[in-house]
Amino acid sequence: MDFRRVKDYFSWLYYQYQIISCCAVLEPWEQSMFNTILLTIFAMVVYTAYVFIPIHVRLAWEFFSKMCGYHSTLSN
Repeated sequence: MDFRRVKDYFSWLYYQYQIISCCAVLEPWEQSMFNTILLTIFAMVVYTAYVFIPIHVRLAWEFFSKMCGYHSTLSN
């Protein structure tokens, strides 16, 4: 896969994003505002998932291991 194909593919993806999110009809300052807000929300979701999902998985593991009678050496 050469550089030209990759560049065309990413430009096609960006075009699809603009069409689906209706960014194509916005003015440039509105597009940048929309993209900034969307990127901020996405970053917060990824950070929250990174911080809290391991805690919830551990608590679920402890809950179900106690229900099934399996006691792990990892849980206190």
